[in-house]
Amino acid sequence: MTSGQAQRLNTAISILSIPLFFGVWELVSRSHIVNIVLFPPPSVVAVAMVEWIKSGQFAIDLAVSVYRVVAGFLLGASVGVVFGVLTGQFQLFSSLFSPIFHILRPIPPIAFVPIVILWFGLSETGKIFLVFWGVFFTVWLTTHIGVQKIDRGLIRAALMLGTPRRRMLGEIVLFGALPYIAVGLRNAVSISFYTLVAAELAGSLAGIVYRIEIAQQNLQTGQVMGGLVALGAVSFLADRGFAALTQRLVWWR
Repeated sequence: MTSGQAQRLNTAISILSIPLFFGVWELVSRSHIVNIVLFPPPSVVAVAMVEWIKSGQFAIDLAVSVYRVVAGFLLGASVGVVFGVLTGQFQLFSSLFSPIFHILRPIPPIAFVPIVILWFGLSETGKIFLVFWGVFFTVWLTTHIGVQKIDRGLIRAALMLGTPRRRMLGEIVLFGALPYIAVGLRNAVSISFYTLVAAELAGSLAGIVYRIEIAQQNLQTGQVMGGLVALGAVSFLADRGFAALTQRLVWWR
């Protein structure tokens, strides 16, 4: 088999894998091997999703969830890049902040739900804070590593040539660390959707995860599965979109 034939075969398998997955899912659900109420077939999930969309609630839930992700992501990414450059470039900032960040970093955002409710109540600020928490440490760490990986010879040469420190940070340090930052930002896109689950479980009146929780309480498993499919689809599109964007912007990596 030639390499072209192998590539076409792999492409065909990739395309067929999705309908095959849904076909097996439908057969298993309707075979009485499992409880169809607890494990509804994709046809039931599709009907539940269509009703969700027709009601107009889906657009509201989607908009609210995307807003929380985008706001938390932008805030966490901005602060993460700034602190990553500072701790990666300056030993004083690294000594001051890195030990604290390394202690706080492993704490999962969902562990903060009780204290976030006490601090911010059920406001949007608490939900955005949880997404911020998940994004910040990922972006900070990759930026910190990216800055430390920059060839020190370039920085010394720039200083010897009289390059102002502010200009050096922007044109050499930040530019050199961009491939690492791009990787961290892409990972943070997925993490922001993980933390969205914790954020919307912290008490909300709209959102995809909120709708999943309500459906679970009413034993509407078709709606629950539909919510999970919607969450996965949005997260996938965000990841692929960001990957395409970084490939275009950070083309030299």
